[in-house]
Amino acid sequence: MKKSFEIQIGEDFKPAPQFRKLYYAYLVIAFCFLFLPWYFSLLGLGSLLITGIIVYSIFILPILVFVVYWIRKYYNTIFYKLTDTEIVWRRGVWFKNTGIVPYNRITNIDIGQGPISRRLRIAALKIQTAGYTGKAGAEIKLNGIEQFEELREVIMKFVRGKKPLAVETYEEDTNLKILNELRKIRKLLEKSQQK
Repeated sequence: MKKSFEIQIGEDFKPAPQFRKLYYAYLVIAFCFLFLPWYFSLLGLGSLLITGIIVYSIFILPILVFVVYWIRKYYNTIFYKLTDTEIVWRRGVWFKNTGIVPYNRITNIDIGQGPISRRLRIAALKIQTAGYTGKAGAEIKLNGIEQFEELREVIMKFVRGKKPLAVETYEEDTNLKILNELRKIRKLLEKSQQK
């Protein structure tokens, strides 16, 4: 049974706890594909086997412990907040990052979900904005969202209620006034060059 969707406007919310499990799954996959082959290659060394495994373990175990510690700390730093005018996000263990995305700049919200996150029933909302040229793809991602369809709909309701900021409109009279002023300036410059 699906839980009711509850996000309070103006209050912080976190990714689902399954988001940590997703990172742990990535760690296990990386360990299996990057580190275990080295262990199996050490088996073929014969007499150097024990020494090789000990040296390799001394190198790998601290890295694994560090990554497990970092995943927990990183998860604890992630916060999202919806206000009446914008989305705010914060994250980072050692390097803190904060971002704000006004609803009137949002053009699209995509849902990203890989095979593991699908199994964990979480997804990432990839929020794209108008006029953002700093990087390709989404400006921000709300990761580890359990009820992603509902959250996307809540955000889109705010987006639909806001006038787009990136759209510029000019009345024809304004353009005509500017053109007339430019003509006057040109005539003055031509007169000053003739003297």
